[in-house]
This record gives sequence, C-alpha cells and structure tokens, in this order.
Amino acid sequence: DILYFVHIMCHILFFIQQVTGYLDDCTCDVETIDTFNNNKLFPRLNKLLESDYFRHYKVNLKKPCPFWNDSSHCGIRDCAVKPCASNAVPGGTESASYKYSEEASKHVGECEEAKRLGAVNESLSEETQRAMLQWTQHEDSSDNFCEADDIQSPDAEYVDLLLNPERYTGYKGPEAWKIWNSIYEENCFKPRTIERPLNPLASGRGESFIHPTKLFGLCVEKRAFYKLISGLHASINIHLSARYLLQDTWSGTKWGHNITEFQHRFDEVLTQGEGPKRLKNLYFLYLIELRAMSKVLPFFERPGFQLFTGNENRDRHTKNQLLEILHLTKSFPLHFDENSFFAGNKKEAAKLKEEFRLHFRNISRIMDCVGCLKCRLWGKLQTQGLGTALKILFSQKLIENMPESGPSYGFQLTRQEIISFFNAFGRLV
Repeated sequence: DILYFVHIMCHILFFIQQVTGYLDDCTCDVETIDTFNNNKLFPRLNKLLESDYFRHYKVNLKKPCPFWNDSSHCGIRDCAVKPCASNAVPGGTESASYKYSEEASKHVGECEEAKRLGAVNESLSEETQRAMLQWTQHEDSSDNFCEADDIQSPDAEYVDLLLNPERYTGYKGPEAWKIWNSIYEENCFKPRTIERPLNPLASGRGESFIHPTKLFGLCVEKRAFYKLISGLHASINIHLSARYLLQDTWSGTKWGHNITEFQHRFDEVLTQGEGPKRLKNLYFLYLIELRAMSKVLPFFERPGFQLFTGNENRDRHTKNQLLEILHLTKSFPLHFDENSFFAGNKKEAAKLKEEFRLHFRNISRIMDCVGCLKCRLWGKLQTQGLGTALKILFSQKLIENMPESGPSYGFQLTRQEIISFFNAFGRLV
C-alpha cells in the first residue's frame, strides 16, 4: 500500500503537516484520498491484480533504444542475465521464452548487483503457458498516448508480474539520470524562463525537476503534464524505498523499508522544499487514474465483454471483481474534473491536445532506453497505464455512446492496455 507507506514515513520523519490539504488545480484533498484508498479501494484492487488475467503482461524488453546507443555499463547488453538454451525452455509457449536466474549473477560490484536484482523472472507454469495459447487480443485503437509493443513480435513475451515486483535493483548513476533528464528536459513543457539544460545535481540526488513555483507560467494542461510525470517519478522512488535490499548475505536476503532513502528523496529540508510537492504530485496522478477508472465503467459493463483466460467460471468471477471496483470508484466524492482540460478555442485546444499526446508518446519510447530489465518492465507498464488513463479521459463521448452489445468501433482497449492500466493504478494505491 504505497499511499499508506507515504503516510507512515511522513509521520516518522515529522513532516506530515506538509503533505496534507488541497492539491493544486483541483478541489480534492490528501485526507479524502487516504481515507477512500486505504479503507475501501486498496484491498479489493490488490486482490484483483493477483488474478491470472491481470498478473500476466506481454512485453518486449528487447526493443532497441530509439534515441541513443545503449552503451551503459550496466545496460541490457553487458549486464542482462543470459537466456536459457532452447532445449531448457518449457514447451507450449506462444513465443520463445527466456528465464532469468538471480542465482546466476555474481556479487561483483554495483553493476553485478544491478544485473542480479534487475533481472526479470519470466518463468511461467506449464498450465499458464497452455492457457496463453488460447488468449485472444482486442483490436487496437488509433488514439493512443503510448507507442505500444508489437505483441506479435517473437521478442514479445509474457511476464508474471507477481514474480517480478517493483523494488530496488541497484540501477542508478549517470545512465539512470540520463533517462529522467531526457524526460524532464526534452519532453516536459517548461516556461521559457527555465534554463537549459536542467541541473543534473538538483536537490543533491542527481534528479531533474522543475521547481513547482515555475509552473505557474504554464497553462493548466501543461502544469498537469509535469505533475503527472513527477508523480510517476515519485511512485517509482517510493517503491524503491519501500522494498529496499536491506541485507544480502550467505544466509539470505532481507527486503524492507529504507527510511533514509525515503528521506533523501522527499524530506523538505534535504530536497530544498520539493519533497512534499513531489508527494502531492503522486496524489494528483492517483486522482487522474482514479477518474479514468470511474469513466471507463460502460466499456467493461457490456454483457459480451470478457476478461478471457479460458476458465469460464474464473473469468466471470474476475469480471465481477472488476465491476465492483469500478462502481466503487464512482462513489469517490471529489473526482478531478477533466473538463477543465483543452477548453476554450477548439482549434487551439485540439492543437494542444495533440502536442500533449505526442509528448507523452515520446516518453513511452524512452522507456526502451532503460538499462535495467526489471526497471524497463515497470517503466513500460506504468507509462502505458497512464497513457491508457489519458486515452479514457479524452474519449468520454465515445465511451458514453458505445452500444450495449456488439463491437465498439469508436472506443477500444487492447488486452495490454487493460492490464497495464489496472496494474499502473495498483502501483499507487
């Protein structure tokens, strides 16, 4: 429970008073979100994400970086765990499957630690492999905010997300900073008064941020874009702090909360006042994805829609769980009003919306430049999930006009969009 973890850490560090009250650009407050999330939503969503449909995500982790040569010391080429030989791979998979063994990595410096901790476990049970042969795919939609993987590619493989939790991997330093600098410097909207390039040593942690006071020179849409990316960045850093490698000895490994790491990234003094604002951006991201959940209900309510895995009874149960959660999200009392986005002059609004979409689409492509396999997995999933949330919010009329039965040609979600959307939101609850 990430929001609960934030709440506890803030109490421990005695700056809870700075992560309270109303969020900028909306009428919701932190306390209302905490109460709704911790008491109502979290237990139900967590259970849903354990189901077969939502735990298996098909992703291509071998796509080359489209922006620069991947020459990182701890990158895919030098630090990835070797795949199993073909005769060691279980039969029946949809495409060649690779296993990544943590035991195969050796304790040799930070790079070797990053390689071992960042490896992706792509092993699946034989039953799951057989079921995946039956799984059908939805038709894609053209109005995407992300560049989706070609799931028919031989390099696209199913990954069991429960076997690959988002946590500390040892991926850090110049190469990790390069990713975030590219996102903030080249893809976030900034006032012209912002100096370029951004200081790579901002706040003493090698992170790129625009100081929040500089955002007031931007329109509400561009401010929201920055806060969504900052909220996503905060979420990743919180998972790193919440599931940190505390001990790694011959007797085993111990994972747990790293208060010092959390403090370095979010304490008001150590971050020169930015830490609590980053946490509020996390809550803003939560609001946006929660609003998308409440708006997409008609798509999933259609009688003919299935969360198909091949087990009819289990699929029916999963859909009922899903609908219960979506109905619950509609009961949230202080939803974000997306109608404040792209209002005014229609021509200018359409131009800004397309610019917004292309900027975010570019960020999704940057995820293929992440050197750590496990970091790349969760980066791709969470950007696709957020992109799906934005697609939902900006397709309101299409969703409202969907037929109750038959195909929905105006609005569609692929299987990968559905899985990434709910799992991305699951990173926040």
